[in-house]
Amino acid sequence: MTMEYVNFGKAGVKVSRLALGLGFRGQTDADEGERAIERAIELGINFIDCANVYGLGDDRVEAGTSEQILGRALKRHRDDLFISSKVFSPIGDGPNDRGASRYHIMREIDRTLGRLDTDHIDVYILHGFDDVTPLDETLRAMDDLVTAGKTRYIGVSNYQAWQVVKSLWTQDVNGLDPLICIQNPYNLLNRDLELEMFPAVQSHGFGVMTYSPLAVGLLSGAYVPGESAPAGSLYGTVRASSFNSHMDAKTRAVLDVLHDVATAHGKTVAQTATNWVLSHPEVSVAITGGDTAEHLDDNIGAVGWSITDVERGRLDDVSYGARRVLD
Repeated sequence: MTMEYVNFGKAGVKVSRLALGLGFRGQTDADEGERAIERAIELGINFIDCANVYGLGDDRVEAGTSEQILGRALKRHRDDLFISSKVFSPIGDGPNDRGASRYHIMREIDRTLGRLDTDHIDVYILHGFDDVTPLDETLRAMDDLVTAGKTRYIGVSNYQAWQVVKSLWTQDVNGLDPLICIQNPYNLLNRDLELEMFPAVQSHGFGVMTYSPLAVGLLSGAYVPGESAPAGSLYGTVRASSFNSHMDAKTRAVLDVLHDVATAHGKTVAQTATNWVLSHPEVSVAITGGDTAEHLDDNIGAVGWSITDVERGRLDDVSYGARRVLD
Protein backbone atom coordinates (compact mmCIF):
# COMPACT_ATOMS: atom_id res chain seq x y z
CA MET A 1 0.00 0.00 0.00
CA THR A 2 1.31 3.45 -0.96
CA MET A 3 -0.20 6.44 0.83
CA GLU A 4 -1.78 9.06 -1.38
CA TYR A 5 -1.16 12.78 -0.81
CA VAL A 6 -3.24 15.72 -2.04
CA ASN A 7 -3.34 19.48 -1.71
CA PHE A 8 -5.53 20.50 1.21
CA GLY A 9 -8.22 22.35 -0.73
CA LYS A 10 -6.62 25.30 -2.51
CA ALA A 11 -3.71 25.43 -0.06
CA GLY A 12 -0.30 24.35 -1.29
CA VAL A 13 0.40 21.99 1.59
CA LYS A 14 0.28 18.25 0.83
CA VAL A 15 -1.58 16.01 3.27
CA SER A 16 -2.29 12.27 3.39
CA ARG A 17 -5.75 11.13 2.32
CA LEU A 18 -6.15 9.60 5.77
CA ALA A 19 -5.62 11.61 8.94
CA LEU A 20 -5.27 10.08 12.39
CA GLY A 21 -7.88 11.44 14.79
CA LEU A 22 -6.96 11.49 18.46
CA GLY A 23 -10.44 11.36 19.97
CA PHE A 24 -9.34 8.05 21.55
CA ARG A 25 -12.89 6.83 22.25
CA GLY A 26 -11.65 3.38 23.23
CA GLN A 27 -8.09 4.00 24.41
CA THR A 28 -7.12 4.52 28.05
CA ASP A 29 -3.36 3.91 27.87
CA ALA A 30 -1.13 6.87 26.94
CA ASP A 31 1.73 4.64 25.78
CA GLU A 32 -0.60 2.72 23.47
CA GLY A 33 -1.92 6.02 22.15
CA GLU A 34 1.60 7.14 21.35
CA ARG A 35 2.29 3.81 19.68
CA ALA A 36 -0.73 4.35 17.44
CA ILE A 37 0.67 7.73 16.39
CA GLU A 38 4.02 6.16 15.57
CA ARG A 39 2.34 3.44 13.54
CA ALA A 40 0.32 6.02 11.60
CA ILE A 41 3.54 7.81 10.68
CA GLU A 42 5.15 4.54 9.59
CA LEU A 43 2.17 3.92 7.31
CA GLY A 44 2.60 7.31 5.62
CA ILE A 45 -0.01 9.37 7.48
CA ASN A 46 1.35 12.90 7.90
CA PHE A 47 -1.85 14.54 9.21
CA ILE A 48 -2.73 14.21 12.91
CA ASP A 49 -5.98 15.78 14.11
CA CYS A 50 -6.53 16.75 17.73
CA ALA A 51 -8.59 19.12 19.90
CA ASN A 52 -8.25 20.74 23.29
CA VAL A 53 -11.14 18.60 24.58
CA TYR A 54 -9.81 15.24 23.38
CA GLY A 55 -8.49 12.82 25.96
CA LEU A 56 -8.16 9.18 26.88
CA GLY A 57 -11.41 7.32 27.46
CA ASP A 58 -14.01 9.92 28.35
CA ASP A 59 -12.38 12.90 26.65
CA ARG A 60 -14.29 15.44 28.73
CA VAL A 61 -12.84 13.90 31.91
CA GLU A 62 -9.24 13.93 30.72
CA ALA A 63 -9.47 16.83 28.26
CA GLY A 64 -6.07 17.81 26.91
CA THR A 65 -4.35 14.45 27.36
CA SER A 66 -4.52 13.71 23.63
CA GLU A 67 -2.52 16.87 22.93
CA GLN A 68 0.02 15.83 25.55
CA ILE A 69 0.41 12.40 23.94
CA LEU A 70 0.81 13.98 20.52
CA GLY A 71 3.38 16.35 22.00
CA ARG A 72 5.54 13.39 23.00
CA ALA A 73 5.57 12.13 19.42
CA LEU A 74 6.14 15.59 17.97
CA LYS A 75 9.55 15.74 19.61
CA ARG A 76 10.65 13.09 17.11
CA HIS A 77 8.63 14.12 14.04
CA ARG A 78 7.71 17.82 14.17
CA ASP A 79 9.07 18.75 10.74
CA ASP A 80 7.35 15.81 9.05
CA LEU A 81 3.81 16.21 10.38
CA PHE A 82 0.85 18.47 9.63
CA ILE A 83 -1.12 18.81 12.86
CA SER A 84 -4.44 20.39 13.75
CA SER A 85 -6.17 21.21 16.98
CA LYS A 86 -9.51 22.77 17.76
CA VAL A 87 -11.14 25.33 20.05
CA PHE A 88 -14.77 26.12 21.00
CA SER A 89 -16.09 23.17 23.01
CA PRO A 90 -16.46 23.53 26.81
CA ILE A 91 -13.29 22.74 28.76
CA GLY A 92 -14.64 23.74 32.17
CA ASP A 93 -17.57 25.27 34.04
CA GLY A 94 -16.46 28.91 33.94
CA PRO A 95 -18.32 31.52 31.88
CA ASN A 96 -15.37 31.86 29.48
CA ASP A 97 -14.49 28.16 29.28
CA ARG A 98 -16.17 27.72 25.90
CA GLY A 99 -17.03 29.50 22.69
CA ALA A 100 -15.17 31.49 20.06
CA SER A 101 -14.54 34.81 21.79
CA ARG A 102 -11.15 36.47 21.36
CA TYR A 103 -10.58 35.86 25.08
CA HIS A 104 -11.18 32.12 24.84
CA ILE A 105 -9.31 31.61 21.56
CA MET A 106 -6.19 33.49 22.70
CA ARG A 107 -6.11 31.67 26.02
CA GLU A 108 -6.69 28.22 24.58
CA ILE A 109 -4.11 28.42 21.78
CA ASP A 110 -1.40 29.01 24.38
CA ARG A 111 -2.63 26.10 26.48
CA THR A 112 -2.69 23.86 23.40
CA LEU A 113 0.83 24.88 22.37
CA GLY A 114 2.00 24.19 25.91
CA ARG A 115 0.55 20.68 25.92
CA LEU A 116 1.96 19.99 22.47
CA ASP A 117 5.29 21.53 23.49
CA THR A 118 5.62 23.31 20.15
CA ASP A 119 5.59 26.92 18.99
CA HIS A 120 2.89 26.48 16.34
CA ILE A 121 0.23 24.21 14.93
CA ASP A 122 -0.50 23.87 11.25
CA VAL A 123 -4.26 24.42 11.19
CA TYR A 124 -6.33 25.76 14.09
CA ILE A 125 -9.97 24.81 13.75
CA LEU A 126 -13.08 26.38 15.27
CA HIS A 127 -14.88 23.31 16.67
CA GLY A 128 -18.34 24.80 16.30
CA PHE A 129 -20.22 27.95 15.29
CA ASP A 130 -20.61 30.52 18.06
CA ASP A 131 -23.92 32.34 17.58
CA VAL A 132 -23.24 34.63 20.56
CA THR A 133 -19.82 36.05 19.70
CA PRO A 134 -19.69 38.46 16.72
CA LEU A 135 -18.23 36.58 13.76
CA ASP A 136 -15.73 39.31 12.95
CA GLU A 137 -14.36 39.13 16.51
CA THR A 138 -13.76 35.41 16.11
CA LEU A 139 -12.19 35.66 12.68
CA ARG A 140 -9.98 38.65 13.56
CA ALA A 141 -8.65 36.67 16.53
CA MET A 142 -7.88 33.70 14.28
CA ASP A 143 -6.17 36.00 11.77
CA ASP A 144 -4.03 37.43 14.56
CA LEU A 145 -2.88 33.90 15.39
CA VAL A 146 -1.74 33.43 11.80
CA THR A 147 0.11 36.76 11.90
CA ALA A 148 1.74 35.78 15.21
CA GLY A 149 2.90 32.47 13.73
CA LYS A 150 0.96 30.37 16.24
CA THR A 151 -0.94 28.66 13.43
CA ARG A 152 -0.20 28.38 9.71
CA TYR A 153 -3.82 28.03 8.58
CA ILE A 154 -7.33 28.19 10.03
CA GLY A 155 -10.41 26.03 9.53
CA VAL A 156 -13.89 25.37 10.88
CA SER A 157 -15.75 22.28 12.06
CA ASN A 158 -19.45 21.43 12.28
CA TYR A 159 -20.42 24.58 10.37
CA GLN A 160 -23.33 24.68 7.96
CA ALA A 161 -22.62 25.77 4.40
CA TRP A 162 -24.09 29.26 4.90
CA GLN A 163 -21.89 29.76 7.96
CA VAL A 164 -18.80 28.79 5.97
CA VAL A 165 -19.69 31.15 3.12
CA LYS A 166 -20.48 33.99 5.56
CA SER A 167 -17.10 33.40 7.22
CA LEU A 168 -15.31 33.55 3.87
CA TRP A 169 -17.16 36.76 2.99
CA THR A 170 -16.29 38.33 6.36
CA GLN A 171 -12.64 37.40 5.90
CA ASP A 172 -12.59 38.77 2.36
CA VAL A 173 -14.11 42.17 3.11
CA ASN A 174 -11.87 42.63 6.15
CA GLY A 175 -8.66 41.43 4.52
CA LEU A 176 -8.33 38.48 6.90
CA ASP A 177 -6.61 35.16 6.27
CA PRO A 178 -9.26 32.83 4.77
CA LEU A 179 -10.20 29.46 6.17
CA ILE A 180 -8.76 26.58 4.15
CA CYS A 181 -10.93 23.69 5.34
CA ILE A 182 -14.05 22.41 6.98
CA GLN A 183 -14.31 19.31 9.17
CA ASN A 184 -17.73 17.63 9.26
CA PRO A 185 -19.18 14.11 9.51
CA TYR A 186 -19.76 12.23 6.26
CA ASN A 187 -20.49 8.57 5.63
CA LEU A 188 -22.98 6.25 3.95
CA LEU A 189 -25.44 6.84 6.80
CA ASN A 190 -25.02 10.62 6.88
CA ARG A 191 -24.80 12.31 3.49
CA ASP A 192 -25.86 15.79 4.59
CA LEU A 193 -22.72 17.40 3.13
CA GLU A 194 -23.96 16.69 -0.36
CA LEU A 195 -26.97 19.00 0.02
CA GLU A 196 -25.26 22.39 0.30
CA MET A 197 -21.65 21.95 1.45
CA PHE A 198 -20.35 20.15 -1.63
CA PRO A 199 -21.73 22.83 -3.98
CA ALA A 200 -20.05 25.45 -1.76
CA VAL A 201 -16.78 23.51 -2.02
CA GLN A 202 -17.07 23.44 -5.80
CA SER A 203 -17.63 27.20 -5.82
CA HIS A 204 -15.06 28.32 -3.23
CA GLY A 205 -12.43 25.58 -3.24
CA PHE A 206 -11.86 24.98 0.48
CA GLY A 207 -10.72 21.55 1.63
CA VAL A 208 -13.06 19.01 3.19
CA MET A 209 -11.85 16.87 6.09
CA THR A 210 -14.52 14.34 7.00
CA TYR A 211 -14.88 12.47 10.26
CA SER A 212 -16.82 9.36 11.26
CA PRO A 213 -16.47 7.53 7.91
CA LEU A 214 -17.71 4.38 9.67
CA ALA A 215 -20.75 6.09 11.24
CA VAL A 216 -19.41 5.72 14.79
CA GLY A 217 -18.57 2.08 14.13
CA LEU A 218 -21.84 0.91 12.61
CA LEU A 219 -20.06 0.38 9.27
CA SER A 220 -16.94 -1.15 10.80
CA GLY A 221 -17.96 -4.71 10.00
CA ALA A 222 -18.16 -5.55 13.69
CA TYR A 223 -21.98 -5.50 13.63
CA VAL A 224 -23.95 -8.04 11.65
CA PRO A 225 -27.57 -7.35 10.64
CA GLY A 226 -29.97 -9.56 12.56
CA GLU A 227 -27.45 -10.37 15.31
CA SER A 228 -26.86 -8.78 18.69
CA ALA A 229 -23.95 -6.41 19.12
CA PRO A 230 -20.79 -8.28 20.17
CA ALA A 231 -20.13 -8.34 23.90
CA GLY A 232 -17.74 -5.58 24.94
CA SER A 233 -18.26 -3.54 21.74
CA LEU A 234 -19.40 0.09 21.73
CA TYR A 235 -22.99 -0.88 20.85
CA GLY A 236 -22.84 -3.84 23.19
CA THR A 237 -22.05 -1.61 26.18
CA VAL A 238 -22.43 2.18 26.39
CA ARG A 239 -24.67 2.42 23.29
CA ALA A 240 -26.62 -0.79 23.80
CA SER A 241 -29.93 1.01 24.23
CA SER A 242 -29.64 2.66 20.79
CA PHE A 243 -28.31 -0.31 18.82
CA ASN A 244 -31.64 -1.60 17.50
CA SER A 245 -32.80 1.84 16.39
CA HIS A 246 -29.50 2.51 14.59
CA MET A 247 -29.39 -0.96 13.01
CA ASP A 248 -32.55 -0.23 11.04
CA ALA A 249 -33.55 -1.35 7.54
CA LYS A 250 -31.45 1.39 5.89
CA THR A 251 -28.30 0.42 7.80
CA ARG A 252 -28.85 -3.27 7.11
CA ALA A 253 -29.28 -2.62 3.38
CA VAL A 254 -26.12 -0.50 3.27
CA LEU A 255 -24.15 -3.19 5.08
CA ASP A 256 -25.36 -5.85 2.65
CA VAL A 257 -24.07 -3.90 -0.36
CA LEU A 258 -20.85 -2.92 1.44
CA HIS A 259 -20.18 -6.59 2.12
CA ASP A 260 -20.68 -7.46 -1.56
CA VAL A 261 -18.34 -4.70 -2.76
CA ALA A 262 -15.73 -5.47 -0.11
CA THR A 263 -15.70 -9.16 -1.04
CA ALA A 264 -15.21 -8.32 -4.73
CA HIS A 265 -12.03 -6.38 -3.87
CA GLY A 266 -10.74 -8.59 -1.07
CA LYS A 267 -11.20 -5.70 1.36
CA THR A 268 -12.99 -5.29 4.67
CA VAL A 269 -16.33 -3.58 5.12
CA ALA A 270 -14.61 -0.74 7.01
CA GLN A 271 -12.02 -0.21 4.28
CA THR A 272 -14.74 -0.13 1.65
CA ALA A 273 -16.91 2.34 3.57
CA THR A 274 -13.97 4.74 3.91
CA ASN A 275 -13.00 4.26 0.27
CA TRP A 276 -16.52 5.36 -0.71
CA VAL A 277 -16.00 8.58 1.28
CA LEU A 278 -12.65 9.23 -0.42
CA SER A 279 -14.15 8.55 -3.85
CA HIS A 280 -15.83 11.98 -3.76
CA PRO A 281 -13.64 14.66 -5.38
CA GLU A 282 -14.82 17.24 -2.83
CA VAL A 283 -13.20 15.26 0.02
CA SER A 284 -9.51 15.92 0.65
CA VAL A 285 -9.03 13.86 3.81
CA ALA A 286 -10.94 11.30 5.86
CA ILE A 287 -10.15 11.01 9.56
CA THR A 288 -9.54 7.50 10.79
CA GLY A 289 -10.19 7.01 14.48
CA GLY A 290 -7.94 4.03 15.12
CA ASP A 291 -7.22 3.81 18.84
CA THR A 292 -4.46 1.23 18.41
CA ALA A 293 -1.69 0.37 15.98
CA GLU A 294 -3.64 -2.73 15.02
CA HIS A 295 -6.70 -0.65 14.09
CA LEU A 296 -4.51 1.48 11.85
CA ASP A 297 -3.11 -1.54 10.05
CA ASP A 298 -6.67 -2.32 8.99
CA ASN A 299 -7.79 1.26 8.32
CA ILE A 300 -4.87 1.97 6.01
CA GLY A 301 -6.35 -0.53 3.57
CA ALA A 302 -8.93 2.12 2.61
CA VAL A 303 -6.41 3.82 0.28
CA GLY A 304 -4.42 2.64 -2.72
CA TRP A 305 -7.43 1.28 -4.61
CA SER A 306 -10.85 2.46 -5.81
CA ILE A 307 -14.36 1.14 -5.95
CA THR A 308 -15.73 1.09 -9.49
CA ASP A 309 -18.28 3.57 -10.82
CA VAL A 310 -20.88 0.81 -10.83
CA GLU A 311 -20.11 -0.11 -7.21
CA ARG A 312 -20.25 3.51 -6.15
CA GLY A 313 -23.62 3.77 -7.89
CA ARG A 314 -24.94 0.79 -5.92
CA LEU A 315 -23.74 2.31 -2.65
CA ASP A 316 -25.15 5.71 -3.58
CA ASP A 317 -28.53 4.17 -4.39
CA VAL A 318 -28.83 2.06 -1.27
CA SER A 319 -27.87 4.97 1.00
CA TYR A 320 -29.87 7.62 -0.87
CA GLY A 321 -31.52 10.09 1.46
CA ALA A 322 -29.41 9.08 4.46
CA ARG A 323 -29.48 12.05 6.83
CA ARG A 324 -28.58 10.70 10.22
CA VAL A 325 -26.24 12.42 12.63
CA LEU A 326 -24.42 9.94 14.87
CA ASP A 327 -22.03 11.22 17.52
